[in-house]
Amino acid sequence: MPRYHSLGNIPHKRHTTFKKEDGQLYQEELFGTAGFAGMSSLLYHHYPPTCVKEFGEPQNIRPRIALEDNMKALSFKGYELRAEADYIKSRKTLFVNNDMHIGLAAPKSFSKDYFFKNADADEMIFVHQGSGTLKTMYGNIEFKYGDYLVIPRGTVYQIDFDSEDNRLLLVESFSPILTPERYRNNFGQMLEHSPFCERDFRLPQDLKTYTDLGEFKVYIKKKGILYSYIYENHPFDVVGWDGYNYPYAISIFDFEPLTGRIHMPPPIHQQFEGNNFVICSFVPRLYDYHPEAIPAPYHHSNVDSDELLYYVDGDFMSRNNIEKGQITLHPGGIPHGPHPGAIERSIGKKETQELAVMIDPFNPVSITEEALKLETTNYYKSWQTELQNN
Repeated sequence: MPRYHSLGNIPHKRHTTFKKEDGQLYQEELFGTAGFAGMSSLLYHHYPPTCVKEFGEPQNIRPRIALEDNMKALSFKGYELRAEADYIKSRKTLFVNNDMHIGLAAPKSFSKDYFFKNADADEMIFVHQGSGTLKTMYGNIEFKYGDYLVIPRGTVYQIDFDSEDNRLLLVESFSPILTPERYRNNFGQMLEHSPFCERDFRLPQDLKTYTDLGEFKVYIKKKGILYSYIYENHPFDVVGWDGYNYPYAISIFDFEPLTGRIHMPPPIHQQFEGNNFVICSFVPRLYDYHPEAIPAPYHHSNVDSDELLYYVDGDFMSRNNIEKGQITLHPGGIPHGPHPGAIERSIGKKETQELAVMIDPFNPVSITEEALKLETTNYYKSWQTELQNN
């Protein structure tokens, strides 16, 4: 989402003297996730961002793989994930490959005793339930039900939840999470046919600068290991910054669906992309308006990618007996399509109120032990009814 943004106080030129009232220099930091070639921001700290007082005992939080290889359609009841008091402990990774991890979280709170930084991956947090404020050194972003929070790797953050009732869908991407290239011009501006535009993005605001000294714990995740660092100054000591690399929010409700006379393929729902995956938003929309249109999706061969669907709300027209928070996995290599009766039910319907997030990894995902705790049985047999009645 390359768009220039600036908050606070910054010097007129990069890499020049910028002094505090006492004559001491502010400490400049380049923050980017693709070396010196990708999007970056320049931040100006009160103190060097390098002053470590203590290094704690590392914790191994790598997901435990239950199914390395899978060719069976599976389903998981996400709302059966037990809520936990601590944000980090509540994060459960369900599906993994070399490009991304996908999981759920049901945190009651985010402890004020620590900060968190994912040094491995950009994070996309979809807020299914709950509201609050994402706090970073770039400023604050308020969020609520239906929001996507995109947090570049290496961003130190805390979350203030408004209540203990929170449900989150998590994507960790080992490449930057971007908007689809086909919706951007050469300057990064969203084009007129894009289903969302710059007005829909909510950027950091309300920059608060903390000059406290003491002991500040930052948990840093790297290659599945959680490291505990104690810094001598508050991580949010930034007086100003500018650039293109920062967290932001966008609501699924600001996605404007593309429709047609006959059924449109899933790429029209795309909202984000990364290396070897896409993320799509299925939102309330008018159905196809050809007089003989079949609004339900046609059967298609899922050869090139896995398909994960996270059901948020409403009645998903192509599936039977789906609950809020349920996840379906249709593995690459076999065809899939509507459940029995879905095609017939869709004919003549004028609109749908479905709300879902689809994640298509182009490389197969492995399934973790945490995922199998939520699995429903025999989902792969749920297309049998029509055959049995013939």
